Amino acid sequence: MWRAKVCNCPLLHEGKQYSDGATRLMLAIVDRLDKRRVAAFIRRMPWTGHIAQVVWRLWQPWVTVGVVGAIFDDEGRILLVEHVFHPLFPWGLPGGWMLRNENPDETVRREVYEETGLRIDVLKPLLIARTPYLSRHLDMAYLCRAQGGDIRLSSELLAYDWVDPLRTPPMAVFHQHVLKAALAERRS
Repeated sequence: MWRAKVCNCPLLHEGKQYSDGATRLMLAIVDRLDKRRVAAFIRRMPWTGHIAQVVWRLWQPWVTVGVVGAIFDDEGRILLVEHVFHPLFPWGLPGGWMLRNENPDETVRREVYEETGLRIDVLKPLLIARTPYLSRHLDMAYLCRAQGGDIRLSSELLAYDWVDPLRTPPMAVFHQHVLKAALAERRS
């Protein structure tokens, strides 16, 4: 069984200018609250996470895109993070929402750096899928390699761990498909 590593480092988003008000508001609220309490609240009432997504999407383009990275280290382990705002499957791959006029590979680099402080090499696209429970949303995934360095978690994350890709905790269906595709790609 694996154990999560919890990091209480300075917030990565301090001093950054976010382009949309919903993200700024969400991060400002989380900064002032205990992340574990926020996560516990959302897990007790998962519908609050859905409402937050609906409200956030009001400020977004016609189609939203989420991008995650299947990030492997030199030992063949994959990086998993525990998300504050994912009540049903808190553990998953790092990533986030694509900004207007941003390329998906730029999104995964930016999101991984903002969430973890980790620099990555984006190797190739792995998977693109329409999200069944959100209309007008696509999920994308990239195979990535960690460049090294220390991980510093943002306020969006509770913990992280480098794990054996064959021994992961329960994850969202898309993340499971990404992991399967990443393992197949690494074998070829």
